Amino acid sequence: MILLFISTPELMIVGLVVILVFGSDKLPEIARGIGKAMKTVRNATDDIKNEIAKSADEHGFNKDVKEITKKIEEVKDQIEDSGSIKRKF
Repeated sequence: MILLFISTPELMIVGLVVILVFGSDKLPEIARGIGKAMKTVRNATDDIKNEIAKSADEHGFNKDVKEITKKIEEVKDQIEDSGSIKRKF
């Protein structure tokens, strides 16, 4: 398992150091705190994403993106319809 460029043996060493420093009785408390912090960060990022999406909808950016995407697809189709281009020497 590679997590943020940290291998499994390195994670095991970090876990051992945490156990030695904080003690095994504090680990559930620490894990609970980390879990709450991760949930808070996840909720904050979701709120930011929703605000950005809402703002984009209000200003019509999504419509512009859809139009541009449609035009790009049309150009792709035209290129594919033209067939392969081969040089003749």
